[in-house]
Amino acid sequence: MMSPEQFFELMLKELEVHTEMQPYYKFLGKKSSWHFRRNYFLQRLRYIQKNIVEAGNSKDLSIWDCGCGYGTTCIFLALNGIKTYGTTLEFYYDTVQKRKEYWSKYGDTSLFTCTYENLFDNQPAPASYDWIIVQDTLHHLEPIDDALQIFNKSLKKNGKILSVEENGNNIIQRAKLYKYRGNKRIITIWDEKLQKDILIGNENIRSLENWTKLFVKNGFHIKDNSVQYVRYFLPVHYRFSDPEELLKKEQKIQEGKGLRREYFFFGLNFIAEKN
Repeated sequence: MMSPEQFFELMLKELEVHTEMQPYYKFLGKKSSWHFRRNYFLQRLRYIQKNIVEAGNSKDLSIWDCGCGYGTTCIFLALNGIKTYGTTLEFYYDTVQKRKEYWSKYGDTSLFTCTYENLFDNQPAPASYDWIIVQDTLHHLEPIDDALQIFNKSLKKNGKILSVEENGNNIIQRAKLYKYRGNKRIITIWDEKLQKDILIGNENIRSLENWTKLFVKNGFHIKDNSVQYVRYFLPVHYRFSDPEELLKKEQKIQEGKGLRREYFFFGLNFIAEKN
């Protein structure tokens, strides 16, 4: 089994080879933000490890990573012996095959397959998947109710959605996004590969409360013990503090309900289970 920590170290070496990924992951940029970015990356990957890799019978699972991007999560799962199918609309789709070749010396990357397609054009067969992963993707899916209905039909009985999102209540991020896009939360973009217009959420992040309402409306319930808030401290805090101690402090804060948890954590993870 490959741990998130091992995977991260190998990925740093990969970034020296696949330099086109460096602007996205930014691990080889400023040293002052290195621990900040590392902690956040590992927290997200540990969440997937805990809930999928270590949950039992993982080798028999059928998993769909909707919005897989560079395929990082899919590669991590493949190296842990888990078969995953990824779909994406990202321009860097062509990089995925090169990444699979790089990682093939550490595990069976053939367990990961990927296609470039629109969720609404190619809907999976009913009851195809045990898990659907949506990482930095939910806030882009529009119409969101239609997307959640497709997910519901695609999942087997008691199937689950693992969501890694931004916290729509985060005060700093809300201000930044309002400056960036105002109230224009849904836009239409032209997709060169598909040669068509696509409706997309324009960084349309939501709070846990709003996600809960949407999921309940579409036949899911969010598991209370699955909710996790991540990334409370800013990069400047990492200049003067031990990164592991900051991580422990963050975990303590997120365990208690209150304003700090609801409005000052950047990330929000949760699992929605099909009713």
